[in-house]
Amino acid sequence: MVRGKTQMRRIENATSRQVTFSKRRNGLFKKAFELSVLCDAEVALIIFSPRGKLYEFSSSSMQETIERYQRHTKDAHTNSYKTYEHNMQHLKHEAANMAKKIELLEISKRLKKLLGEGLGSCSLEELQQIEQQLERSVSSIRARKNQVFKEQIEQLKEKEKALVAENAILCEKVNISFKEKKIICFQCRVPGYQSPNRENETLPCPERNQNSDVETELFIGLPEGRAKRF
Repeated sequence: MVRGKTQMRRIENATSRQVTFSKRRNGLFKKAFELSVLCDAEVALIIFSPRGKLYEFSSSSMQETIERYQRHTKDAHTNSYKTYEHNMQHLKHEAANMAKKIELLEISKRLKKLLGEGLGSCSLEELQQIEQQLERSVSSIRARKNQVFKEQIEQLKEKEKALVAENAILCEKVNISFKEKKIICFQCRVPGYQSPNRENETLPCPERNQNSDVETELFIGLPEGRAKRF
């Protein structure tokens, strides 16, 4: 007699359900035992009956197996979380790079339009916007240029003031030196002048020589005729 296929649904008869539970439970325990012996596997099996009764099987120690399972699930969860974080960081990096590329493309398109390139696909409104933007850019450039000119003029004025002050100091030094030279020349030209610091010393005069003859006669003509005359 061929055994019919069992339908996977709840058995309504309580007695039949209890009998089936006992048979299937024993068969499951038998399969778990065979698996642990034949394959040298660590097997732990926990079953709760419909009334809440606990049935368990373990090839070694149930507690150790449960702890090993908890460690494994924790490590797996940690590794899964790290992988998730790594993937998220990678996706964020890729998204940022794509956003930068899109932004650069948009800037490149705007620059080309500002340079007068690629205007064939622009509407009248877009052309007016580009024109207004160019006018604003020119105004900003001119304002900045005027500001730079003013700053340079101020710097030149400061340099001019510094040079004028330095020139005044140099002029003052030159005047003092010239006055000192005049005083020395005056002392040399006065015969018998005695310096206040040296009462018994008469200052020599390099310009004055008693033995030298001074020519006071006016002579008109070439130097040769003058030499012949003498």
